[in-house]
Amino acid sequence: MAAGGAALWRRLSAWLPRGRLGLAALLGRLSDRLARGRDRRARRSSWLLLAPLLAPPVPVVTAPPCSLCPKGAHRFQWIRSLVPEFGISSSHVKVLSSPAEFYELLKVQIKSAKQRVVMASLYLGTGLLEQELVDCLEETLEKSLQAEGASSLRVSILLDYTRGSRGRKNSRTMLVPLLQRFPEQVRVSLFHTPNLRGLLRLLIPERFNETIGLQHIKVYLFDDNVILSGANLSDLYFTNRQDRYVLLRDSPEIADFFTELVDAIGDVSLQLQRDDTVQMMEGMVHPYQGDKVAYCEIANRRVMEVINSARTRQELLHAQTLHGSQQGRSSLSQQSSGDLKPEPDTWIYPLIQMKPFGIQIDEMVTETLLTEAERDARIYLTTGYFNLTQAYMDLILGTRAEYRILLASPEVNGFFGAKGVAGAIPAAYVYIEHQFYSEVCSLQQEERVRLQEYCRAGWTFHAKGLWLYLAGSDLPCLTLIGSPNFGYRSVHRDLEAQVAIVTENKALQQQLHQEQEQLYLCSGVVSSATFEQPNRYVKLWVKLVTPLIKNFF
Repeated sequence: MAAGGAALWRRLSAWLPRGRLGLAALLGRLSDRLARGRDRRARRSSWLLLAPLLAPPVPVVTAPPCSLCPKGAHRFQWIRSLVPEFGISSSHVKVLSSPAEFYELLKVQIKSAKQRVVMASLYLGTGLLEQELVDCLEETLEKSLQAEGASSLRVSILLDYTRGSRGRKNSRTMLVPLLQRFPEQVRVSLFHTPNLRGLLRLLIPERFNETIGLQHIKVYLFDDNVILSGANLSDLYFTNRQDRYVLLRDSPEIADFFTELVDAIGDVSLQLQRDDTVQMMEGMVHPYQGDKVAYCEIANRRVMEVINSARTRQELLHAQTLHGSQQGRSSLSQQSSGDLKPEPDTWIYPLIQMKPFGIQIDEMVTETLLTEAERDARIYLTTGYFNLTQAYMDLILGTRAEYRILLASPEVNGFFGAKGVAGAIPAAYVYIEHQFYSEVCSLQQEERVRLQEYCRAGWTFHAKGLWLYLAGSDLPCLTLIGSPNFGYRSVHRDLEAQVAIVTENKALQQQLHQEQEQLYLCSGVVSSATFEQPNRYVKLWVKLVTPLIKNFF
C-alpha cells in the first residue's frame, strides 16, 4: 500500500506545473508518511504477509492526468484538481438521521419524480418494504404514461450481479416485472467484477463469490435531488440498521454527474432482460468471458470521461460565475440584490474509488486528509466494519490530529448470529480491533486515538464516513459520506463512491455536528477491560484464519 501511494505520488508530481508547489509538497509528505508506515510494518511478524488474494491483480490503468492547483477560497479546494467541484447553497443540504426517515424520503421522491429516477445499490431486498418501493416505481411510471405527450421519465437501476442474483427470489426477480411492463423506460444493470472469472468463478459457491468484488456504490437520485448514503435498498436499512444519509436538493449539476457515473458503470455491466436472463450491450467486452485487461481499460475510460468532463464543465462554470459576479459588483447600483444568485457556501466533491479499473481518487484524497490534519484537529471516523487498510492505520498512528473512531460492537455487527463460517466474522473484527488497540497502547497514543463501540439494543450498525474539526473549532467543516468502509475491500476490490462536503455555513456545520453526536452518544469507550469480557473471547482458529481472510470482508 505504501509503495502504491509513493507510485501514485510520482505520477502526480509529473503532472504538476512548475511553480505550483503547495500540493506537490503536501503529496510529498503523504508519500513520506506511507514510507515510514512501510518501515514499521517490516518490523512486524512476517506471517501477516501471507494473506492471499484469490483473484489475480489487475494491472493499474493510469487515469488521465489533471492540472493540480492549490489556490482556492478554502483550504480543501485542492480536491477540485482531481474531481469536479460543485458549489451550492447550504440551504440545499439536509442531513437525515434515521432509517425510517430515509425510507419515507425514498418513497416521496419516487412518487414525485418527473424526469429521472437513478438508483445504485449493492442489492434490492425481497421483503414487503422493498416491494412497496417497487410498487411506487410502477405507480410513477404508469402516471408518466398517462400524461399528455410522450413520457420522459426514465428509471435506471444499478446493482451488483452476484449479490443481486443470490437465492431463487432475489433483486432480479423483484425488478423483472418493471422491465416487462415498461421496457422502454426501465434499465437494470448488474455489475459483475472482472476478477471473478474462469475456474475461480466455477468453484466459489454463492455468497462466497461476493468476497471477490462488488458494486458497492449507494446513490439515489430523483430529478435534481440526490441522496448519498451507505445504506442498501433492504428492509433492515429502512428499520433498525443505522447508517448515514444526506439529501442534496435542487442540485442539477450533481444529479447529472451521478446519472452519468451510473450510466458509465451500467454500460460495462450485464443488462437484465425481461426473461430474467442477462447480456452485455452490443460491442462491449464481457466482464468475465472477455479479455480482462481490455475490459478494465474500457471501464476506466468510461468512468474517467465522466469525471474529467464534469470537472471541465464546472471549471468553465466557475470562471463564468466569477466573471459575472465581478460585472455584477461593478453595476450593483443598477440592479437589486434579489437579481443576484447567492455565492455558494458549501462545496461538494465526488470521490470515486474503483481499483479494479485503476481509479484511486477516494483513496488518495482520504490519505491526504489524514496526513494533513493539523495538531489539535479532531477527526471522528466511523465504520461498520473495522478493518482499516494498513496505510490508513499508519497515518492515524503517525499523524498529529486527535482521532475518535466509532465501530460496531459484536452485538450490532451485521454478521452477528449468522450461520456457518459467517457467524465467526464478528469475532474476527474483535481480533482486528484488539490488535489495533494494542498497537495504540504500545505507542502510548490512548489519549490521542480513542476507539468507541456503537451498542444499541435491537439495532445493527452500518454507518461510515468521517467528520473533520479544525483546531480550535467546535463544529466540523468537512465530512465524507458514502459507501466506503476505509477497509481493504473498499480500497482494492469494490466499486465505491462518496462525497466530501465542505461548508463554511454554521447552520450546516451544526447539522453535521449533531449527526456525529447522535451516533457517538450510543457508544462506549474501548479499554483493556473491553477485551476481557466473555463475549470478546476469540477462538484460536479465528485468530489463525483472520490474517488470511481479512482482505475479503
